[in-house]
Amino acid sequence: MLSRLKPNKGSRKPRKRVGRGVGSGSAKTSGRGQKGAGSRAGRKHKPHREGGQIPLVMRMPKRGFTNIFDEHIQVVNVKALKLFKAGADVDAAALAGVGLIRNVGAPVKLLGTGDLSVALKVRVSAVSDSARKKIEAAGGSVEIQTL
Repeated sequence: MLSRLKPNKGSRKPRKRVGRGVGSGSAKTSGRGQKGAGSRAGRKHKPHREGGQIPLVMRMPKRGFTNIFDEHIQVVNVKALKLFKAGADVDAAALAGVGLIRNVGAPVKLLGTGDLSVALKVRVSAVSDSARKKIEAAGGSVEIQTL
């Protein structure tokens, strides 16, 4: 029964109430030590500071870079186009509809791995020579569209 569910023994721990008298064991300084910024309210703890030692984030080597001009091209092979019926219009929206690509707005390139037996009208951003030959050999056409 859901009404009888209880947390496992030891999994729930009561909040530690500090500064509630000498008998509580956490009186006077309330576990904050003696003096200094750490004992006072409003002290901000920065995890990357290591008290004079060179911080770990500075000791780690910096590698690589991010190319801001890099454009992610989605790749689809000719063998994946057998999901479409003969004479179908295949564009980014149709490819996304059957789950071959994720982003309709990103460019799509068609590569030539595999064979194709149905004639399709394909509109993509880029196409390899082998993919174009296979589609046209099956009776289809390829159109390059710009985004």
